[in-house]
Amino acid sequence: MAKVKKLILVTASHHPLHNMWVKLLDKLAEEHGVEKEIRIEDYVLLVEHGATDEYGMAWVPQLLAELDDGTIKLVLAKFPLDEALQPDPDKAYEVAEKRLKELEEGS
Repeated sequence: MAKVKKLILVTASHHPLHNMWVKLLDKLAEEHGVEKEIRIEDYVLLVEHGATDEYGMAWVPQLLAELDDGTIKLVLAKFPLDEALQPDPDKAYEVAEKRLKELEEGS
């Protein structure tokens, strides 16, 4: 089974949800006891390991996890919205936690 070694947030400081993504990163890294890294607009990393559109273009922010075997996997590509179409930090945390558990279980 793989273990999460580090969480990597690829973001842009001017993005409207930047601070929410950073808070999510901080919370997950602290709870899982792993390193965290913030990269600014690292589109090469995202094209290689993150989510892309139909043209192969990546967007920011996205949250990735580096596993102890050196692989990098996508954790969260889009911040979830609630019924009022507002960012939902609780849902983002829930989705990210579920994905981290899947990664560690080998799914």
